[in-house]
Amino acid sequence: MDLWSGLLLLVIGIIAGGYGTIVGAGGGFIFVPALLILLDMDPVIAAASGLVIVLINSFTGVLGYARQKKINYKIALTIGISALPGALLGVWLLEVYSSQYFYVIFATILVALGIFLFSKNSPLELKKKKPMPEKNTPMESKELSDKWFIPLGLLMGVLSSYLGIGGGWLLVPILIYLFKVPTHRAAATSILSLCLYSTVGVVAQLYYGNIDWTTVVFGGAGVIIGANIGVILSQKLPGKVILQMLSVILVIIGVRMYFQ
Repeated sequence: MDLWSGLLLLVIGIIAGGYGTIVGAGGGFIFVPALLILLDMDPVIAAASGLVIVLINSFTGVLGYARQKKINYKIALTIGISALPGALLGVWLLEVYSSQYFYVIFATILVALGIFLFSKNSPLELKKKKPMPEKNTPMESKELSDKWFIPLGLLMGVLSSYLGIGGGWLLVPILIYLFKVPTHRAAATSILSLCLYSTVGVVAQLYYGNIDWTTVVFGGAGVIIGANIGVILSQKLPGKVILQMLSVILVIIGVRMYFQ
């Protein structure tokens, strides 16, 4: 890898780390498509290396969000622990099934999620709804049920290891729209869950030897910088606006991958 490619990964890491920390998605949803599109990396290597980036991003974000006391540890631990077997299953699936359909599946998920988030967070929708309170409320506690977090965690583990993008891009909307968790708290909680189950995925990828460490070094340095910036910005940016920005990026990346 030449110097310019390393610097490009550093910049991408900063952007991915910042966005990933703010929305609780781990940054892999930006970093992995960049590896596939800009560096033409093999999907298996990109997913494995992206998972390490997700772990670095989530661990850095956890430290910041813990200081802000925004993490719901009960939800995070339930989902994170439930995701551990799913993370191993995702690594195995990646080994036995990886082809050009990887791009199609990945792109379809990103576009569908992007359209959903955009429709839910459009300017017209924002005028109709009041912002969610950023604290635990009776309604929040009433909506939560441990029995649903276990299968949800299993799904997050599979997606995280197979796609290498952490799964937070799906977990955060689910926590917000199905379990009525306030946006910033959902993002912080997702980051801790990611930290737990992405660790298992990384260990498994170490066993298979799929990680490109040069990519991890440059990208990881950028992610650490971006994650710290993201923790600071998360206090100043409205959650609805961040989700709308995320939706646009997801659609753009997804559409571009259809032509990859």
